[in-house]
Amino acid sequence: MKKLISLLATALLVVAFGISADAQTLKIGHIDSSKVLEDLPERPKMEQELQSYYNELQSQLQAMANEYQNKMQDYEAQQATMSSLVRQSKEKEILDLQNRIQEFQTNAETAFDQKRMDLLKPLIEKVQNAVNAVGKEKGFTYILDLATGATVYVSDSAIDITNDVKAKLGIK
Repeated sequence: MKKLISLLATALLVVAFGISADAQTLKIGHIDSSKVLEDLPERPKMEQELQSYYNELQSQLQAMANEYQNKMQDYEAQQATMSSLVRQSKEKEILDLQNRIQEFQTNAETAFDQKRMDLLKPLIEKVQNAVNAVGKEKGFTYILDLATGATVYVSDSAIDITNDVKAKLGIK
């Protein structure tokens, strides 16, 4: 019995020593990518281009709103003298314009978001390449991004347990 306890204690020490030795080689760093992106020299030019695009969309939306306002004023001013057929036609025209304005707003929001992503993509890639270079140079195992909570760098020596977890869950 004493021999078994001694053997178990020795085994635990070996495992504990092995874990602490592995933990000493694990090097984790972090970055706040949003702060880095804010400080990039290309950022003001990107924001200026994005603002210009926003102003262009806003100008088009304002023109459509002015057209709507004018059609409504004309309709209200002449409504009493219009025949039923003309009134229905004008109401349909105004309703169609309302729908076009709503559709334009939706499409403009999507287009603006896409433009922002297109302009940010090269900056994000530039930062990611720098993070990868620093990770390799400094020997980091992992680098975490505080802005997103994501792991942005994983060294070749890191161990991926995805398949082990899938197997444990019965996923093939």
